[in-house]
Amino acid sequence: MINFLMSLCKLSFGEFEKKEFLKFLRLGVILMTILGTYWMMKPLKDSIFTQLVGADAIPYAKTVSVVFIVVLVAAYTKILDFVPKSKLLATLPALFYGTIMVLFSFFVQAFQNGIIAKGLLTTVLGYIWYCLVESFGSIIVALFWAFSTDITKSESAKKGFPLIVALGQIGGISFPYLFINLPISIGFGSDFLALMIAACLTLLIYPLVKYFMKKTPADLVTSQTLKKSSETKKEKTGFIEGLRLLISNKYLLGILFVNFSFEFIATIFDFNFKNASAGMYSGNKLTQYYSLFASVVNLVSFVLLVLGVNKITKYMGLKISLACVPIFFGLSILGFITINSLEFLFCLMVACKAVNYSLNGPSLKQLYIPTSSDAKSKSQAWIETFGSRFSKESGSVVNMFKPLGESMYRILSCGLGSVFVVAWLFVALYLGKTHKKAIETNTNVC
Repeated sequence: MINFLMSLCKLSFGEFEKKEFLKFLRLGVILMTILGTYWMMKPLKDSIFTQLVGADAIPYAKTVSVVFIVVLVAAYTKILDFVPKSKLLATLPALFYGTIMVLFSFFVQAFQNGIIAKGLLTTVLGYIWYCLVESFGSIIVALFWAFSTDITKSESAKKGFPLIVALGQIGGISFPYLFINLPISIGFGSDFLALMIAACLTLLIYPLVKYFMKKTPADLVTSQTLKKSSETKKEKTGFIEGLRLLISNKYLLGILFVNFSFEFIATIFDFNFKNASAGMYSGNKLTQYYSLFASVVNLVSFVLLVLGVNKITKYMGLKISLACVPIFFGLSILGFITINSLEFLFCLMVACKAVNYSLNGPSLKQLYIPTSSDAKSKSQAWIETFGSRFSKESGSVVNMFKPLGESMYRILSCGLGSVFVVAWLFVALYLGKTHKKAIETNTNVC
């Protein structure tokens, strides 16, 4: 069976040794569970927040989430000083997120059945729910990739990381469609059951991580041995270390800028898509529509990976694969400024997220391989949590200009987006060049 799967994956991802393939297969199942849970939570986040607070408040929710994320990152990076990544990955999803989701599901059940009226309580809990889901998508996914990059060598990552992402997309395709549509199809009138299922799925991460650590050979869970560059100093640990390392190294700042540019532009697209869809659907029908969107995004991402979009990295290099993404987003901005319909915005968001998950995401993860342990975990946490939230907040500030006039808003958003795309292209070329040099000379960039 394993040999058959290896031969099946060989065409799209490359040739694996059997033990190496099993390693990435196990990691892929873990990511499938994480992304499947997240993509269940994501449509629930948007739908429930819209019901509790309103779609127009989404830019303000993204602003609040920045503060929320800073607090969580502070706790997360401090815990990393004392708890191994594998143990934290196994326990954090269920203990923190699973527990809160169980409690929140009862509140949603009461609200959607008319027991609790819309007011201050629903607004406060709506913001808390929004921030919670945003943090899951940042912290848990970042923790998974910090763990994965720490135990994977560069050459192995080129073929293994796209396979992991492809398996992760299967969770993103199936979980939202099955577990959000299931309660609706059997006549369940609230999101209670979908929330409870998502909470239960977080419990699966623990045995999957434990199984991975038990079954994967020790020589496949060790990081690439790299010499420290002459500029690398002895590192201190602590909450601030990740931030200090980030702002003192232009390579890490470049990764931050690429992440910022994508999130900034995607936030503008997403806000318009959410506004248009909220005007067309309501209640759990809106949740169902968002779950369809989630499944289509992950389906397109999976198809791109199976068709071999990762071969761009393998045959043309990381620099070219990184540079393709801002070119695509430049074309997307042209479409956004000229076409305004829900159908187009649906397709635009699917395309942007699919390109990010299938090409940009795996490429960015490889950039962390020639870096120190603190860069892989703490700086990456800053980039993918606080940095990501700050970029969404910046995009949300632009979105706040929409009520002042559609023409002014389009000129402002697309003008800023175009500036970021041009800068993004040059930064991507720099990152690809620096990564290649570090791997060839077997040194850490930072």
